[in-house]
Amino acid sequence: IRATSTKKEYLVVYCVNRARKLHPSVHCVMAFLRSAARYNHLLFTRKATGKASSLDFLSGQCLNATPVAALNLLSIFDQRNNPRKISVRYLSQRGHNDTKPDVQGGTRANSTVAAAGHLEQPQRDPLDVKFSDPNAAFKSKTTFELIRAYLVYLVCSSSYLVEHNMKLMKLAQALLGDKLFIMLMQSTFYGHFVAGEDRFKIVPTLERLRSFGVKPILDYSVEEDISQEEAEKREVESSVSESTQETTTTMPQYKVDKTFADRRYKVQSARTYFYLNEATCERNMETFIECLEAVSGATFGTGITAIKLTALGRPQLLLQLSEVIMRARQYMLEFCGGDGNVLTHHKTIKDLEHYYSGVSDNKEVKNFLKNMTTDKEGILHLFPWSGIINEKFELSDSFRVPDPKTGQMRRLISQIPPKEEEMFRNMIRRINTIVKTAEELDVRIMIDAEQTYFQPAISRITLEMMRQYNTKKAIVFNTYQCYLKDAFQEVTTDLEQAKRQNFYFGAKLVRGAYIEQERARAAALGYPDPTNPNFEATTEMYHKTLTECLRRIRKLKETGDDAKKIGIMVASHNEDTVRFAIEKMGEIGILPEDKVICFGQLLGMCDYITFPLGQAGYSAYKYIPYGPVKEVLPYLSRRAQENKGVLKKIQKEKKLLRSEIIRRLFGGKLFYTPKGNYVPI
Repeated sequence: IRATSTKKEYLVVYCVNRARKLHPSVHCVMAFLRSAARYNHLLFTRKATGKASSLDFLSGQCLNATPVAALNLLSIFDQRNNPRKISVRYLSQRGHNDTKPDVQGGTRANSTVAAAGHLEQPQRDPLDVKFSDPNAAFKSKTTFELIRAYLVYLVCSSSYLVEHNMKLMKLAQALLGDKLFIMLMQSTFYGHFVAGEDRFKIVPTLERLRSFGVKPILDYSVEEDISQEEAEKREVESSVSESTQETTTTMPQYKVDKTFADRRYKVQSARTYFYLNEATCERNMETFIECLEAVSGATFGTGITAIKLTALGRPQLLLQLSEVIMRARQYMLEFCGGDGNVLTHHKTIKDLEHYYSGVSDNKEVKNFLKNMTTDKEGILHLFPWSGIINEKFELSDSFRVPDPKTGQMRRLISQIPPKEEEMFRNMIRRINTIVKTAEELDVRIMIDAEQTYFQPAISRITLEMMRQYNTKKAIVFNTYQCYLKDAFQEVTTDLEQAKRQNFYFGAKLVRGAYIEQERARAAALGYPDPTNPNFEATTEMYHKTLTECLRRIRKLKETGDDAKKIGIMVASHNEDTVRFAIEKMGEIGILPEDKVICFGQLLGMCDYITFPLGQAGYSAYKYIPYGPVKEVLPYLSRRAQENKGVLKKIQKEKKLLRSEIIRRLFGGKLFYTPKGNYVPI
C-alpha cells in the first residue's frame, strides 16, 4: 500500500499473495497490516533518491520468505527505521508456529520465531452443542451491547410495536429531527442489526468479528422506501414486454399479477429491488463491486458478498427465461414420460434421433440435435446453455424445439424485440463483471434465491457462472430454499451437473424468505403450491438435502478427489439444524479444517450460535448489512418482524443475555473489553 506526498513516501510491505499460500496463520498478519495501513500507524520514510532503498530490499526479502520470517524482517526494520515505534513484532505474537523450511537459507522458521519472540497459538474453545453457555456466546460483546441487545429483543416481543415499527420510526424521525433520530437509532436497532454507514465505518466491526473467529458476508442494505402503488406500477411495467404490453404465456405461474406485484408482500428477511431503468441497474452493479472491494480489503480470501439478480436487469427477462426452462421440462415429459431436469433422464442423442425418426432428414432438426449439450452419460441440456453468459447471446433464436411429427421448429419463448435483447445482454454483462471482479479479488459471490417465478432463470444463470468461474475453487454459490417441495431434486440435479461438467459446486441452504407470498400467489393464480406444508416438512427437506451434500463430500474424500469440489453453507437460525449438521459432519468424518461446510447467521441474531462455532474452529459467518441510517429503515423494519416470528429463539437468547449481564454486574466485569485471539479458518 503506497501513499506519496512531496516530502515522504509511506509504505507498508504487504506480501499477501506469497504469504497466504504458505501458511494459514497469515490471516492474523493481514488483519493487523490492514489496520496499520488504514490508520497510518506504520510509517516508513525514505528519500526520493532514485536508488533502491533498504525498504525496497526488504520488500523483496519478504516476498521470498515464510510468513513468520517475513514478520521477523518487518520487526527488525520497524525497530531500526520506524520513528513511531509501532512494533510489527505484535504480528509475530499472533501467528501459528511455522515449521516449514525458510526458502532463503535452509534455516527453519522456528529459529526465526525465537528471534521474533514468543508465539501464541490461536485460541480454540470446546463447542457446547447445546448452545447454552452465555460466556461463549457473548465474550465478543461489551456490557452496553448486551444491554442494548436485550432491550431490542424486548421491543421485538411486543406485537403492537413490531406491527407498527415503520410508522413509529418515521414518527420519531419527524419529532426528533435527523440528527437526534440518527443518534437514537445508532444506540438501539441500527447499532444492533447494522455494522455501519459505509465500507470504511464497518471495519471495526469486521475486525472484532474476525478476532472471535467469525467472517463476514457483506450486503449494502440500502433500499428505496417507495409506496405500494409505486412498487406495483414499476413491477407491472418491467415484467411485460414493451413491444406488446401483455404476456402471451399460458403458464399461470409466470404471468404478471398486480395483486402480487409488490414483491415485499409478507417477505421478512430478503431485500427487494424494483426495476426503474438500465442506469439504476448499472448503479446496483457498482454497489455490488464496492461490496466486493470492501470484503476483500477486510478478509483476504475468506469473505463473501451477497447479490440479487433482480437488481441487475429487467424482471420480464427472468420471467421469460424461467418459463422457457419449465417448458423444456414439459417437452422432455412428452418424450420420456418423466418430470424434472433434462439431465436426470439420461437420454442420449440416439434416443432423440429415434423420437424424431419421422423427420430425421429435416435440416433444422439435425442442427437442434447437433447443438445439444451432451456427455458420455447422455444429454445434459436441450439447449446450448453455456452461451447464455455470452454477452452476444440471442434469446429469441435460441429456444426452439422441433415438432416430432412435422419437424417444424416452434418457439418456447415469444419473440423479444431488439431493445429487450440488448437489456438481457446488459444484465449478463453486469453479472459477468461482478463475478470477474470477485475472482480477481479472491472473494466469493452468493447469488440469493428469489421467488419461484424467477428462480429457474436465476439458478440456470448461476450454474453457468459456476461452470465458467468455479474451475479451481468455488467462487460462485447458488442459494436453495428448502421450504420448496423440489429443493432436494434441484440440489441433486445441480450436483450432478457439477460432477459431469467438472466444476466446483457451491450452495447456500436456507429455509426461505417468501413462503407466505408463494402460497397466496399459487392459490390466487391457480397453480400448484410449490411449498412444503409445514415447518416440520421444511426441516426434513433441509436435513435431507444437507445429508445428501455431506454424503457426496465423503465420497469425494474416499475416492481421493478434492473434497472442496462441494462447498455448503448451512445458513440457518435453527439450532436443531446447526446441531444436526455438526453431528452429521462427525458421523461422516468431515472436519472443520476440511473447509467444505460453513455456517451463517444474520448480524444481531443468534449470536449464541455463531460465536461459539467460530471460537471452536468451525467456519462461521455473519451476514453483515451496512448503509446510512435513514436508508436502511426498511431493512430494520423486517428484522423486527422476523424476530417477532421466532419468539422461542428470542426467549433463549434473552435468557442467555440476562445471565451474562448479571454475571458481569456481580462479577466486577461491568466495563469488560472484548479481546479475542481467535483466527477464522
